Amino acid sequence: LDNNRWGREELQDSDDAASAFADLEHALSLERFGRYLAWANGDRTRAVELYTLNTRVSESLYTPLQMLEVTLRNRIHAVMQDAHHETWFQDEAIILKARQIEQVGMAISDIQFDRKDVTPGRIVAALTFSFWTTMFGPDYETLWQQALHRIARRPDGKGLRRKDFSGPLHPIRTIRNRIAHHEPVLGWDLRKHYGNILSMTEWLSPIAATWCRTHCRFEDVYPQERIALHQDD
Repeated sequence: LDNNRWGREELQDSDDAASAFADLEHALSLERFGRYLAWANGDRTRAVELYTLNTRVSESLYTPLQMLEVTLRNRIHAVMQDAHHETWFQDEAIILKARQIEQVGMAISDIQFDRKDVTPGRIVAALTFSFWTTMFGPDYETLWQQALHRIARRPDGKGLRRKDFSGPLHPIRTIRNRIAHHEPVLGWDLRKHYGNILSMTEWLSPIAATWCRTHCRFEDVYPQERIALHQDD
């Protein structure tokens, strides 16, 4: 890690280093900072570096995660609208999971709370990532075969299986949620999951993947060398 980023030199040279650590730990809460302290094997300077790196990496993943989520929901909606109708997500002959039906109801309530017209486009935008990833579960294999497979293709033009999405989407959704709740993600194989995010985005929209590669900072932020994290025996 870059020693000048949150400041190994700054903290070590400062007479107030102990106070700074205590203040930061208090701000973060002992429970939250404790994970980094454990990874650093008790080295508080190293723990702050890891916390800083986790924050910067999380920030860098926002761009590809956002592009995947937006592209995924828009491609699903476009295909399902063509295959069925504009409000397919309210059709209980299509939506098979009770939780998804609840999520649609919550999205509509949120739109109404904001005093906006309830339109299909607004509902699609308000639905959670969980709603969209559930569309790749085993219960939707028939729908995948009938219509949903048209959302994406490989660069060579070959089709995809439902599991090509469901497999990588499950951990990516977990990482997304951890980032959204400011949780540690350094223990994950983030380079692998970043690659899966880009691959799925390219299947959905090559131009979106190109934009993502151009503007995403993950490769600049994530260390090339392995991140050393102490693991308790």
